[in-house]
Amino acid sequence: MQHLPLDDHGLLLRRTAIELGLDDNWLARMVRLRVLVRIRHGAYADADVWRRLTPAGRHLLRSRAVMLQYDDRVALSHASAHVLRGGPDWGLDLTNVNITNLHGRGDRVQAGITHHRGATFVTDVSRFNDHWVTAPARTAVETAAGLGLAAAVCVLDWTLHQGLTRREELELYAGVWLREWPGSVNLPAAVAASDGRSESVGETRSRLILEDLGFEPEPQWEVRLPSGRVAGRVDLLLRRQGAMVEFDGQVKYGRLLKPGQRIEDVVKAEREREVLLEELTGLRILRLVWGDLSNPAEIGARVQRIVAQRRAG
Repeated sequence: MQHLPLDDHGLLLRRTAIELGLDDNWLARMVRLRVLVRIRHGAYADADVWRRLTPAGRHLLRSRAVMLQYDDRVALSHASAHVLRGGPDWGLDLTNVNITNLHGRGDRVQAGITHHRGATFVTDVSRFNDHWVTAPARTAVETAAGLGLAAAVCVLDWTLHQGLTRREELELYAGVWLREWPGSVNLPAAVAASDGRSESVGETRSRLILEDLGFEPEPQWEVRLPSGRVAGRVDLLLRRQGAMVEFDGQVKYGRLLKPGQRIEDVVKAEREREVLLEELTGLRILRLVWGDLSNPAEIGARVQRIVAQRRAG
């Protein structure tokens, strides 16, 4: 079988194949042989590459194809631009690639692309991988505007935490968005609830759940040794309840391994860190994982048990 003329991302546009003398029959044969996968109109991907990609990765490859097929009259935007910058995809609809027409046309869904329109100024876009992409603050607000509250705050938190924007910018873009496209019930509340100290979707969701339960979580609280040196940092502090909250997520201990270490060593070190922080503060650590976030009432009950134990002790 001849060498496939794929780009560095495993992508092949139909127009590139035609320019090389490879016709539609050849493309169809490669698809039947499961060598290529048709990922959108006029775009194909290496089948092995496609199979290994996450949903976000597949969306990015489709986005790349779209931007190669369009000219500089459009900018990648909304959730597509957010994911392109490395943002979390929890709660996002990645069915279609999102682009904004820089000359005012848009508002339609066609061939796997959602076309948006809206006034676009020089500061609203930037170059990214040789294409126009909406600016981080605009991207975050436009993405958040179509989401539920928790997912919206996750997008805004990530953008703030990465240092891509400031709260003032988010507030400015949110005001513009609401004037031009009224109807997003959650957007003002999402901007108000955003906090760039949260380092992950799990931390953001944990914080929001605890706030909904009536607690006042403080993100990224530092614990210090008597010398003043930082002994560690916990994801959230519940000061009045006397509890520290850590979100473990799906981090594999193997990722924390240093040369010569075993997974058991990492687990032991994490436990020793936890004990040290509890000894230094006199506070209990409440550990949460993804499964816990689907049962806020139980999280509240666990916090109350810690409160009761402290009072009894």
